[in-house]
Amino acid sequence: MNWHAIWAIYVYEMKRFFRTLMESLLSPVISTTLYFVVFGAAIGSRISEVEGVSYGAFIVPGLIMLSVMTQGISNASFGIYFPKFIGTIFELLSAPVNFLEVVIGYVGAAATKALMIGVVILLTAWFFVDLRIAHPGAMLAFLILTCVSFSLFGFIIGIWAENFQQLQLIPLLVITPLVFLGGAFYSISMLPPAWQTVTLFNPVVYLVSGFRWAFFGMADVPVAASLAAIAIFTGLCLLAVYAIFRTGYRIRS
Repeated sequence: MNWHAIWAIYVYEMKRFFRTLMESLLSPVISTTLYFVVFGAAIGSRISEVEGVSYGAFIVPGLIMLSVMTQGISNASFGIYFPKFIGTIFELLSAPVNFLEVVIGYVGAAATKALMIGVVILLTAWFFVDLRIAHPGAMLAFLILTCVSFSLFGFIIGIWAENFQQLQLIPLLVITPLVFLGGAFYSISMLPPAWQTVTLFNPVVYLVSGFRWAFFGMADVPVAASLAAIAIFTGLCLLAVYAIFRTGYRIRS
C-alpha cells in the first residue's frame, strides 16, 4: 500500500476544502437554522412530540443525514470529476498508484469533509433544542459509515458524469427526495399501513432510522436491518468502483 500517494491525494483535496472553509461551513449552519425555523417552529408548534421526543429534537438526525449524504456525494464527485475535466487524471493513472489507493485518497477526503459538516450541524442543533444522545458510539459509527458509503457513491457519480450539470443530477433528483420521503422529518409509523409498506422499499429509511435510534433509542426498523443496509450499499459501491477501474469506464477515454 502506497501511503505516501494516499496522503498526497487526501491532503490536496482537504486543502481545496479549507480554501473555502467559511462558505463550506457557513452554508450548512444557515440551512440548519432555516430548517429549525420552518420545521421546528412552524410545524413543531402543531406537533409537540413524536413518540415522546420533542419534534425539534426528532428532526436533528434527519437533518444531519440529509447534509452528510449530499455533501459526501458532492465532494467526492467533484473531486474526481475535476481531474477528468482538466486532463490531470491521466497523470494519476500513469503514476505508480493502484485504484484502491486512489479511492482511499479521494473518498477519505470527501468523507472527512462530510463528517466535519455533520458535526457542525450537530453543534448548531444544540443551540435550538435540548438534545441527548443515548448511544454516542453507535451514533458516531452510523455517521462515519454513512459519510464513507455516500462518498463512494459520489466517486462513482464523478466518474460517470460527462458535465458539471450531471454532477448535481442524482443528489438533487434522487437523494434529496428519498431523504424527505424516508422519515427524515417524521416517523413512518405516522403513515397509513399501505404507505408504510411502500416506504420500506426506500433505502434511506434504514439509514435515518438507525441514526435516530443512536440518538433516542427508537427506530422505525430494526437496527440490524439498518446496519445490513449500509453494509450492502457500501459493498455495491466498492464493486462498482472496482469494475470502473478494471474496465477503464469513462476514465481512459
